[in-house]
Amino acid sequence: MPGKKTTLSKTKPMADGFNEARAMRVAEVMNDFQRLQQYLMQPQPSPSADDYYEEGYEILRQCRAGASALLAAQYDPDLQQGPNESDEVVKRQLQRVLLDASARRFQAQKIYLRAVAAARWVNMRNGILQGQRRHAGHMAALQQADNALRAELATISDERIVSDLRTKDWQAAHWLQEDPPLASLLAWIRSH
Repeated sequence: MPGKKTTLSKTKPMADGFNEARAMRVAEVMNDFQRLQQYLMQPQPSPSADDYYEEGYEILRQCRAGASALLAAQYDPDLQQGPNESDEVVKRQLQRVLLDASARRFQAQKIYLRAVAAARWVNMRNGILQGQRRHAGHMAALQQADNALRAELATISDERIVSDLRTKDWQAAHWLQEDPPLASLLAWIRSH
């Protein structure tokens, strides 16, 4: 119909006109979080009894436990709902949801990066051992694999994670104007 405004969701337009963008941003962040969770919940390699406590396998178990806990964490919206919500209430609700979703995505990305590093270590280790049990001839190469894992883990910083996520979002032309800064993400994580 001519003159009728088409909206992307059922959120009310706000005085500043960004409700639709906020709602879309929440959906984008939640979709990214879901994709990360699907990866993190995939089956993991099963180490032999001799290798169970090797660093890479321990990291994979930590990642699985962290991903499970993150997925099981309840969402506490603390939202005021009603038929006559003001534009400002809707704005605050969307900002809270965006902070929650962004913090969860941040945590999932950190777990994901650690899991990828550990999976790379498993592949290096398997390539070195080629189905054999460890012996003295493997030790130097296994130590190199361990060192490579530790070096990769050392590059995973909070700042890098936020930068990588923002770069990816920017390249996808997402609306980033109200994405929470790292300090807000870390404060949310500490309080939950």
